[in-house]
Amino acid sequence: MIVYHLISISIAYLIDLLIGDPPNWPHPVRWIGSIISFIEKRWNNKKAKRSKGVAMLLFIVLFVFFIVLTVAWIGYKIHPILGIIVESVIISTTIAQKSLKEAALEVYHPLMEGNLPDARKKLSYIVGRDTDSLDEEEIARGTIETIAENTSDGVTAPLFWALIGGAPLAMVYRATNTCDSMVGHLNEKYKEFGWASAKWDDVMNWFPSRLTGMLMLVANRPGKMSNRLAWTILFRDAKKHPSPNSGWGEAAVAAILGIELGGINYYKGMISNRAKMGDPLEPIKKNHIKQANRILVKTVGLFLLFLWLGGIAFEFAVTWLKSSLFI
Repeated sequence: MIVYHLISISIAYLIDLLIGDPPNWPHPVRWIGSIISFIEKRWNNKKAKRSKGVAMLLFIVLFVFFIVLTVAWIGYKIHPILGIIVESVIISTTIAQKSLKEAALEVYHPLMEGNLPDARKKLSYIVGRDTDSLDEEEIARGTIETIAENTSDGVTAPLFWALIGGAPLAMVYRATNTCDSMVGHLNEKYKEFGWASAKWDDVMNWFPSRLTGMLMLVANRPGKMSNRLAWTILFRDAKKHPSPNSGWGEAAVAAILGIELGGINYYKGMISNRAKMGDPLEPIKKNHIKQANRILVKTVGLFLLFLWLGGIAFEFAVTWLKSSLFI
């Protein structure tokens, strides 16, 4: 069965690479978001907010899991090829490499033209920080940090869970991530109701984020430092991020590019002083956005190869164990 998952993952990767996420097409994540919004408006009030948040997360995750499991099962029941096609299409909706690259270039192009107002506007579509007064370097930093963090969140993590449990677990990951993005905030409104969503998102991202950060350094040669120093920076700085997982991608990208990420951000006028990652061997430039995109592409390609090697090794191990037990 894991071979079916690997084939489905590879086809899903190609679907996303060629088609991406057309804005006018129906998308499961939008449907999931609508359900989350419907429940949140009715449950996030008065007492027992944390318990209600746990209940919402469980409902969303189980609902998504069983719906996708049923659809995939029906496909495989009719014919394995149909099952693979169904899984491929579903998994492709959980990854966003093409969309992430294009969103970064939407910021990069006005920067190249010297159009800072348009670059700030395009950046505001992909980050939560205030962008109205950012200069060129800060706009580039925000874009690079988005690419670095979302290499795992938007691409490799759902692919990892697709290997473990096919389309059902890939969509469970995406549903968890959507819950976290919508309610997993530390403000007064969501800190209790979104507690479970934030914690479960951390759990599901723990291994993929670390694997992604390390594969970034394997797939991309640092341009301004030795490989040894780059690995030192990864393990030194990844833990500085307020998120237990996001720092792995940011620290790796900072080391590869020889720049320093992190620093002061503003969110609705409130200052947030993020720990700095990487050694500032050169200032951040707009061209680093395209270099970060190349890091994304190479990392995802190596991650896909890693999944194939790991999946095949697992299949051989299981086959060998079964044959040994029944000798």
